[in-house]
Amino acid sequence: MEDLVPVGGRRYCFFLMLLLASRGADFLSTWIATPNLVLEGNPLARRLGWKWGAVINLLLCAALAAWPLAAIMIGTTSVLVAARNFQAAWLMRSLGEENYRDWYVQQLRHTNLPVYLFCLLSQSLLTSSVGGALTFFYSDSLVAFAVGFGIIGYAIAVLFYTLLALWRIRRGMGGQ
Repeated sequence: MEDLVPVGGRRYCFFLMLLLASRGADFLSTWIATPNLVLEGNPLARRLGWKWGAVINLLLCAALAAWPLAAIMIGTTSVLVAARNFQAAWLMRSLGEENYRDWYVQQLRHTNLPVYLFCLLSQSLLTSSVGGALTFFYSDSLVAFAVGFGIIGYAIAVLFYTLLALWRIRRGMGGQ
């Protein structure tokens, strides 16, 4: 796989469709889970909103489709984020965004913080170990390498945005 593919060519169109589908799945899963972006973990995405977020994502998809390695990495991460969103979207939607957030905060008040952090870190380490194994054992295959880095990117994103949300919640609870 070359470093870059010609814009408008067959391979470019393939990677563009890959990115549009994977980013679209992330957008759809986010919209189902939190249509008003109340539960959106990424402060930049929440600030941009749906309209500007879509415009920027389309521009990024168009630019990154020329770089297969990045397209596969972003596509992998986006599909995994969408899957995670869909896992709890039904509960978020049925309770409502504010009620779900209040319920989640209430559960955190009754949770042993070290156990919560241990579980979060374990989840991230286990997930990234799969990506790490792909990048290590299949470094000669750019596709496997890119998928591996996409999995690692997903694990880092989950860890980062969950810790960011936890920090915000605990700050709002007075550091309890």
